[in-house]
Amino acid sequence: MSITLTDRDRPELQKALGAIVDSGFAGVQLRVNDERGEWVGSAGVRKLGEDDKPPTDGRFRIGSSTKTFTATAVLQLVAEGRIGLDSPADDYLTRFDLDRRITVRMLLQHTSGLFNYTGEYYEDGTVAPGIPWQGQEYVDRRFHTYRPEELVRLALSKPARFEPGTDWSYSNTNYVLARLLVEDVTGRPFAEEMQRLVLQPLGLTATVVPDASPEIPEPHAHAYYRYEHDGQWKLVDVTRSNASWISAAGDMISTTEDLHTYFSALMTGKLLPDSLLVEMRTPHPELGYGLGLFVEETAGGTLVHHNGGFWGWATLMYSTPDGSRTLTASLTTGDAELDFAATAEMFQKAQQRLLKEVFRQEPAEPAQ
Repeated sequence: MSITLTDRDRPELQKALGAIVDSGFAGVQLRVNDERGEWVGSAGVRKLGEDDKPPTDGRFRIGSSTKTFTATAVLQLVAEGRIGLDSPADDYLTRFDLDRRITVRMLLQHTSGLFNYTGEYYEDGTVAPGIPWQGQEYVDRRFHTYRPEELVRLALSKPARFEPGTDWSYSNTNYVLARLLVEDVTGRPFAEEMQRLVLQPLGLTATVVPDASPEIPEPHAHAYYRYEHDGQWKLVDVTRSNASWISAAGDMISTTEDLHTYFSALMTGKLLPDSLLVEMRTPHPELGYGLGLFVEETAGGTLVHHNGGFWGWATLMYSTPDGSRTLTASLTTGDAELDFAATAEMFQKAQQRLLKEVFRQEPAEPAQ
């Protein structure tokens, strides 16, 4: 049983949270589990205009940290013998007429070459737009429901980025296909299979697969999207929003406690056979992506992680490979007048500050 420590026991962590809020975030909650026990804390405000701090047991949208859950579910079906990791994805997703060279592994490792339906950004600076996910158009459509098949068909209508298996490129399309793969193989909704395979066995009662519901269970902090439109800055509370646009690539809701329980269980082999955990944690040479997670070599050792975020929310989920030390956190943005690049830089600095305090090391490469 872990021992929960107070702010006085780890003043350096509370100081780091204060610095993160001072940098422009509205609020942050943090959970650290290590050899000293468990530490939880928060800073900033739960809601703009109020004084209450974010709840340390609050729910939040975890963004692309969802991909690790999705990959785990697929790999559990591999363990059950229902999916072949190196089989053509088209064997299970016959309705899409996918390139037969694209394997299930390529979906999980982002080596399929499939167009990213949220837009592609090329090395020469050109952009191929996808669905609207920023600015006024996103705000106007934040309660719109996208069906997974609709997102996939949009991606398949665009040219592939490269030949399957020849390169690496992060594409949300891969993980929408992974969701549909689970549903087509099992004949059950993805949310039900996630419950069966991951959430129920670990007792993750605060973790939700929302599908098209805009609701987020209490307690929770509020998240805000500040953007420029027609020469004016606007601020919108995006706490309630329909995350179907990101589907199983980033739609889940959780807590820092559930993320710690999940990630430490994954790292210690409680969810996957050893052989598949090795596969999951074998990184592609480019940016160190395994199957649904990043594996990062640092001066102080190996870190395994998958962060996440979209407008209003950011999530940190880190662990040592043996699961003995984890960091899970949620950050919410507020009314700072920051563009996309400035927000990303602010998040990067916050992340590095926490990594230094918890793992006593700097990442060798910028974390994703």
